[in-house]
Amino acid sequence: MNTDFLKHLQSLELFKDLSSEDLGKFLNECQEENFPAGLVIFNEGDLPDKFYIILSGRVEIWKDFGTDFADVLAIRGPGASFGEMSLIDDLPRSATVRTLDPVRALFLDKDPFRKIIQENPSVSLLIMKTVSKMVRVSNETFQYGLRQRNQKLEQAYEELKNAQEELIRGERLSTLGKFASMIIHDLRNPLSVIRGYAELLLLTNGQQERATSLSEKLLSEVDRLNRMVGELLDYSRGNIRLNLGVLFLKDLFSKLIENNHQLTESRSIEFLVQNEVSSPLLVDQDRLYRVLTNLIDNAKKAMRQGGKITLKARTEDEFVLIEVQDTGEGMPAEVRSKLFEPFFSASAAGGTGLGLLVVSNVIEAHRGRIEVESAPGLGTTFKIYIPLHPTSS
Repeated sequence: MNTDFLKHLQSLELFKDLSSEDLGKFLNECQEENFPAGLVIFNEGDLPDKFYIILSGRVEIWKDFGTDFADVLAIRGPGASFGEMSLIDDLPRSATVRTLDPVRALFLDKDPFRKIIQENPSVSLLIMKTVSKMVRVSNETFQYGLRQRNQKLEQAYEELKNAQEELIRGERLSTLGKFASMIIHDLRNPLSVIRGYAELLLLTNGQQERATSLSEKLLSEVDRLNRMVGELLDYSRGNIRLNLGVLFLKDLFSKLIENNHQLTESRSIEFLVQNEVSSPLLVDQDRLYRVLTNLIDNAKKAMRQGGKITLKARTEDEFVLIEVQDTGEGMPAEVRSKLFEPFFSASAAGGTGLGLLVVSNVIEAHRGRIEVESAPGLGTTFKIYIPLHPTSS
């Protein structure tokens, strides 16, 4: 027995509770070995053959060593042991051990190791304490590593969040520029028409019938401007707050008929209503009126040569189904797929490009849905489903 080894081991925390006799028995089976820095002593998955005690230097304990998922589980120095777990449970190595510095170590082969722990309870207890301590240290190292990763993830999240906010600000500025250009163009058209009709009014020279006709056209253009402003306000506010009230569809349809009575005269457009709903609805009356007005306006734009607009209402399951049908040009699938995108307009007559987006938002705010059926040359039908018994928002 090497007395230098005995004195050295007795000074280590790992062996302080062993008697000189038990420690001597242990040392009699040990051999010394030296390892250069950076050497892999054994790899994860290797069959167990030795138990090691570090006299000097340090080793790293790695999981998934050599892969993209490699992690250092622990760093061990003088007095620490490694390799005992695989000898105890007789399973392949669960980690890779690599020297961090030049290492001087004692090792014990598999068979002598098992013999000693079977014949010496004090050595068995020592090994149990060593394994327990190793598990504790590994857990603490893992927790520390996890905290470090969480901190890095939080930092990365903050950086990503800031980058996203910058991107959103840039997109908003870009959208604002596009928005302003489109609004200026679309507001200029009705303003020019209003100015033209106003100038004609000055030239009526008491012609009451002509003055009345021009005044009605002026009011129509003002209403058009009001609808544009309403669309802009609803879009800018984002979430729509509904002002719910009791509404009978017959009253809403009567108002729509009244405000579209010039269709048959000036545009050769026939306007029909088929209402089978007599029970009251709980809806935002103003917004539902604007929804239907918007869809009727779209139908007008699609029937430049005249045609028929049919407004239908009936109950279907737990919903009221309102349909706005036209016999206009219809739409191909690629146009239908973009109808509810902001600033999209397929009409040559122009518009904010927000009308149908606002329509969709209003219907969704009522916990309903909107569907579109259309094909080139076959007209278009918008179907609006509104719950008969709405739940609270």
